[in-house]
Amino acid sequence: MSTPQELVACVEKLASLPAVYHRIRSLLDDPDSSVQELADAVASDAGITARVLRAVNSVLYGFPGKVETVTRAVNLMGMQQVHDLVLSTSVIGAFSGIRPARMHMARFWKDCVFRGLAARVAARELGVGDPERMFVEGLLADIGHLVMFQAVPEAADAALSESRRSQAPIHQIEDNIVGCNFAEVGAALATAWHLPSSFATAIGAQLNPAMGGPHATEAALLNIANQILATEDDTTPGDPDETALALIDPMTHARFEIDAARLASIRGAAQTESAAVIALFFPDQG
Repeated sequence: MSTPQELVACVEKLASLPAVYHRIRSLLDDPDSSVQELADAVASDAGITARVLRAVNSVLYGFPGKVETVTRAVNLMGMQQVHDLVLSTSVIGAFSGIRPARMHMARFWKDCVFRGLAARVAARELGVGDPERMFVEGLLADIGHLVMFQAVPEAADAALSESRRSQAPIHQIEDNIVGCNFAEVGAALATAWHLPSSFATAIGAQLNPAMGGPHATEAALLNIANQILATEDDTTPGDPDETALALIDPMTHARFEIDAARLASIRGAAQTESAAVIALFFPDQG
């Protein structure tokens, strides 16, 4: 049996965020920093510069005209959005060399992108939260599973198999077999990497959004996105949106007065954007 912190410690030896991200984070936290300083920090890393410019010219943001400089990108997107974009690409990059034998990595990241898009669309349609921040939180919401399958692959795989066999929620089985669940591990990694507190809180509370305190809304949006993703499989019996509706946290359901039609709308928008956004973050996947 392991604690979230023990599992994260195993992975931290293999994966870390680049120095440029920490520089960008410190600038964002400094009230006296400028847009130009942030642009210069981004431009100091050729790979991140390319990803930022590719993103700002993609369907993800939809700005008119061609954006050719980082300074222009920062002015259009804002310092917070640039931070979040750099964070998402940095986390993906940090784990690029980690390929647990028992995980299908292309499918994992595809699901992460879909969850992020669903969370983003849900924020827009429900008129709550920051849609762009929700995309990044949704993208990272399942990062705990990547840690678990790297640190304790046999236990993580046994929990997944038992969940499929018994139809019990995966987090409950993980608590019993591993000693903690993916949401707790994801929150522990966000904390260890000194990400904004909202990330750790929302990721940790995605199973029970009421525990999210000031970030309960973000946790609730992740909960909604999780259930839309969980019912995305073509083999799901019955109407997927009705099934997803039944799986959503009851307090979240009551708070937003969600119905199956609203979930169908969120699902459809996420499906429409998914391929283009996967190509944006994972151009080598074809």
